[in-house]
Amino acid sequence: MLSRRFLPLFITALLLPGFIQAQTPLKTEELPTELGEIIIEGKAESLIGIATSASKGQTSMKELLARPFSRRGELLESIPGFIATQHSGDGKANQYFLRGMNLDHGTDFGIYVDGMPVNLRNHAHGQGYADTNFVIPELVGELEYWKGNYFAQHGDLSSTGAARFKLLDALPQGILSTTWGEYEYSRTLIADTIQAGAGQLTVALEHQFYNGPWDLKSDATRWNGFLRWHWEDGTDKINVTFMGYKGDWMSTDQVPQRAIDTGLIGRYGNLDPTDGGNSQRHSLSFDWVRNEGRTTTRASAYAGYYDLDLFSNFTFFKDNAAPVGDQFEQRDHRWFFGAELARDWHFDALGQEQRITIGMQLRTDVITGLGLYNTTQRQRWKTIREDDITQSSYGLFAELEFKPTTWLRIIPGVRGDLLQFNVQNSTLPENAGSLSKGLVSPKLSMVFGPWAKTEFYLNGGMGFHSNDARGVNIVTDPATGGPAGRVDPLVRTYGLEFGIRNESIPKLVNTLSFWFMRSDSELIYVGDAGGSEPGPASMRKGIELASYWRPEEWVMFDLEATVTDAYLRADDPPDQNIPNSLPYTFNAGLTLGGAEGFFGSVRGRYFGPSPLNETNDVKARETFQMNARVGYRRKSWEIAVDCLNLINRSDNDITYFYDSLLPGEVGPPVDDKSIHPIEPRMFRVSMTWRF
Repeated sequence: MLSRRFLPLFITALLLPGFIQAQTPLKTEELPTELGEIIIEGKAESLIGIATSASKGQTSMKELLARPFSRRGELLESIPGFIATQHSGDGKANQYFLRGMNLDHGTDFGIYVDGMPVNLRNHAHGQGYADTNFVIPELVGELEYWKGNYFAQHGDLSSTGAARFKLLDALPQGILSTTWGEYEYSRTLIADTIQAGAGQLTVALEHQFYNGPWDLKSDATRWNGFLRWHWEDGTDKINVTFMGYKGDWMSTDQVPQRAIDTGLIGRYGNLDPTDGGNSQRHSLSFDWVRNEGRTTTRASAYAGYYDLDLFSNFTFFKDNAAPVGDQFEQRDHRWFFGAELARDWHFDALGQEQRITIGMQLRTDVITGLGLYNTTQRQRWKTIREDDITQSSYGLFAELEFKPTTWLRIIPGVRGDLLQFNVQNSTLPENAGSLSKGLVSPKLSMVFGPWAKTEFYLNGGMGFHSNDARGVNIVTDPATGGPAGRVDPLVRTYGLEFGIRNESIPKLVNTLSFWFMRSDSELIYVGDAGGSEPGPASMRKGIELASYWRPEEWVMFDLEATVTDAYLRADDPPDQNIPNSLPYTFNAGLTLGGAEGFFGSVRGRYFGPSPLNETNDVKARETFQMNARVGYRRKSWEIAVDCLNLINRSDNDITYFYDSLLPGEVGPPVDDKSIHPIEPRMFRVSMTWRF
């Protein structure tokens, strides 16, 4: 059988004759109509008069693809202060951090691909789980982002902010790209746009394989498929999109530091060689935009299927002696459906242009076989719980952008949400139940200026996150059999921000934000359970600085720094630290290169020491990583070399603190740091043809 690591070479060989044929003049009349040039400058683009907060921004495709990155979740690190790490295998969602919050795999930060949400509520591995492995980077035209809960169009799981991957309508050129790297890394992408009736059809297929530096080979395999039919005229634009993803992997999970210090395992070793999983996500979506004079109507609908089977072992023999162990399986199988309809009206009043936006959002998740099991070497020996969940949400929002003068914009907004929880439990029927809960969230933004190309922003709002439906209806703890307290279905959050955006120096954009957020209940990541649990109320405040300088078209420098103070509003002791809240982050990069010739990029990412427990007497050490790229391009091809972890630091991607019991240890369990190291310095070579 053909080894999976040679699949990209095999695919390239199969596709190369078609690629060569596509270069010949005989095919010219069959090529799609060339798209008009669309220039999105990205972070250095002027948002004076457009943005409603200082922390609002966007990143262009050019900027995203200029970044050397090891995982596609790191595309989100183009958001100032956003950190994406990994504590397990490559097929899982990344671990996210923003504004002093450990977002776990997506809690409290909304991620969208066009009109379709990525976050999954009531997920087997954590509330709001957002896996972006199905996104193909070369098909992203722009990443738009917001911070805070001040925006009426964002509802559940977006108190910290939201980001939207805007995919390309069509490719101006076909792409054939292959990448080879150390530790058996390989990736091949073929994508093109062809004429299809009155519209254009974009087709893409991606394969990736990676074993990694781990003693246990990752054997991580990913397939992504993409189909998009695009049509537009002077009034309407329609996209119908299919996306499919399938991944399999073995996991080297986080391990106790003492296992490495005592020589039980090496830095890249593991303690359970049967950890790992498989996942797939398939979706069909429809997006429509109509521009009629000064009115814009947007509609989207989506339907999808998702499946995950994940095996993890974080405590090893704490609860079950050898050879049984503490491995557990998390199973998630669901269908999801949703739609959105919104309309903008622009009109003149008081000599200024005004705007009103009204919209509605609907979503239903039908989850079957949501299971948690004790396993040994992936064999189930105990069912902890199995649930079927149907959860629906209904949202209405409205926003007015009112300009009484040329130097003042007032943007009041309001959002109403209703969520319905329905849980069926076959193992513990008393944990089944139904519940509906709703709330109203007011928002307000004020923009002053511009004066000397400077705007001032004041933003405030209320938001919320939903809790897992199983916790909303629980009566009996399935692990112990004892009583369990129910959690609030919806948790209120409060936000406030003051910001400045300055563009008075040509080709330089500076933003500064002072922000505050309070949550009525913190979702805290629990390492030995592999998920989040509701905790006490929390308070966060911080400062964010971002600078983007483009002195020439072929030069871009960016710098982003954040400082955050986060604590739990507890009584005993008061003002406890929040575990894994990052107090400092720093991200900076220099990108050089034009349309042709040599190009390069170097980036540094830092996050500071962070508390690992509430009393802050145990800390994770700082992490600093540099990535670099150098290459040469012509109009139809380019070659590039990436160096990841350029200075080969032995830092950690993630550190937790909890108790565990290693092989050979006699109880009681030992409190210890559990770490997942960043990967060593490695090189990857990419070749890309555009046709």
